[in-house]
Amino acid sequence: QVQLVESGGGLVQTGGSLRVSCAASRSIFLFNAMGWYRQLPGKQRELVADITSGGTTDYADSVKGRFTISRDNAKNTVFLQMNGLKPEDTAVYYCYAQLFASIYWGQGTQVTVSS
Repeated sequence: QVQLVESGGGLVQTGGSLRVSCAASRSIFLFNAMGWYRQLPGKQRELVADITSGGTTDYADSVKGRFTISRDNAKNTVFLQMNGLKPEDTAVYYCYAQLFASIYWGQGTQVTVSS
């Protein structure tokens, strides 16, 4: 079983920055990809950013140029650096890890951007 633990969410003003972290219970080398989804109240989860085992990254158009995903293999942790935050970025952010056909999720961390 894989456990993912997110941290680093919180409240920030428009234009501010936050970094959320996702610590895995096993080596992240094993995963095909890891990343972040977010979910707004009453809406489906949407992909924010992901990073493959080879280091290839992908971002939602709405966050390109503002968010950066990275990984620290030694710490088994994936980060999402969020700059230039906007009120529409307010959501619960969920970390995920893909291992072949299996997807594992973290418990989510709340990010709130005040206007």
